[in-house]
Amino acid sequence: MSDVPLTVNHMATITVAPATQDRFDDAEHALTGGGDGASCQCQWWLLTGRQFDALTRAEKEERLRIELAESPAPALIAYVDGVAAGWVRVAPRTKQPRLSRTRAFAGSPHPWDDPDVWAVTCFVVRREFRGQGLTAKLLEAAVEHARAGGARVLEAYPTDTAVRDTPTNDLYIGILSVFLAAGFREVARPKPHRTTVELDFAQAG
Repeated sequence: MSDVPLTVNHMATITVAPATQDRFDDAEHALTGGGDGASCQCQWWLLTGRQFDALTRAEKEERLRIELAESPAPALIAYVDGVAAGWVRVAPRTKQPRLSRTRAFAGSPHPWDDPDVWAVTCFVVRREFRGQGLTAKLLEAAVEHARAGGARVLEAYPTDTAVRDTPTNDLYIGILSVFLAAGFREVARPKPHRTTVELDFAQAG
């Protein structure tokens, strides 16, 4: 995926690019501007709870650095006027094994070992860039990244904020309204505020 220029408003321009190893410093900047990105290093969905807790931040950083050498890239970075401002993890679901063990994400109609189902699982936006629609722009780019990577279905597990007020730090998996606006459809609701949504590329055309 090449850099995709997207206009946020008349004053700023966003570009979204694959999170590759040569952009590791940019990934770190995007991840460390608020929320749990700094301590998590976007490793939560790749490890068991015990494995995650056993790693230091430096060890998680090194895991991320190694992961960013993979192709296709496991995440995307959003830049606002050249500054790394946001992050989204989008990758095959089989590469995010913790998803299959998370009860709140039950209800997927697809077997967890299906390699053609991808998942959007983590958004991070630096505090100073919030309120500019970056999450929607990151999701737009994530859809195209998954499509280009050969995904048959793109799945996500966003929060329905109309049902329950949710602290900003807990919205890293996304907000339902943003996904619905991007063309996703709800396929399950394991909890009143927790949903499973999908975009079927065959149906989307």
